[in-house]
Amino acid sequence: MILFIDQTYFIDTEKFFDVSIGLKNNSENPRAWYVDFPVIEPVRTATFVGSVAEGNAVNFRNITFNPHGHGTHIECLGHVTETVYSVNELFKDYFLRARLISLQPSTVFNKEFQEQDLVILKEHLEKTISSETECLMIRTLPNSEDKKHRNYSNTNFPYLHQDCVKVLDQLNVKHLIVDLPSVDREVDNGVLAFHKSFWKTNTDAPRFDRTITEFAYFPDEMPDGEYFLNMQVAPIENDAVPCRPLLFPVLNK
Repeated sequence: MILFIDQTYFIDTEKFFDVSIGLKNNSENPRAWYVDFPVIEPVRTATFVGSVAEGNAVNFRNITFNPHGHGTHIECLGHVTETVYSVNELFKDYFLRARLISLQPSTVFNKEFQEQDLVILKEHLEKTISSETECLMIRTLPNSEDKKHRNYSNTNFPYLHQDCVKVLDQLNVKHLIVDLPSVDREVDNGVLAFHKSFWKTNTDAPRFDRTITEFAYFPDEMPDGEYFLNMQVAPIENDAVPCRPLLFPVLNK
């Protein structure tokens, strides 16, 4: 179906990129924050086993997972506040314009932790994007397919410097999507500098309307540029929930 966004631009609803990483109960599932693999297993009681393969009429399975550690998820400021605000309650922008950019993190020596870090810097954003966008998507380079299966625990994966928020503020970015387990450093002694700066949680005007989506994967065949985003969100009351961002190329008639 052809769907017009306005009098000039349209999308083909049958042609899109799904940039979510689906949940699996095996070693193909990515992980972070030292969690084990997700568990998807039949309910078992004294009189019932929820498995057709084991003789029952239906499959009836429990799923145990962590939204932050097991795949693509969207989170709100409730991730870092005493009150656990629900992203399901706060997020309402299910259809919006989005822009994808690809960035190579810089190697920066971290004096506090005495390690070499890979960091997306403010200068990277300033050189790559200058016009406003409601949703910014960042693909980190190199873009290996093993991002969809990697165990990121104890790897000091790339992250975004806190100063990047200044650029996002200038561009009026409400929603950020990245292909990393976190926008902050894996080990930062609980500072969470980017999260808190992006959501303004240490100010009198916290940004309840902003979200961060982590653990996405942007395939190489998806070029940088403008997209129309349909963000599908699991209806779970929590600071973070699984999500499925669908990106439609914006076409011009």
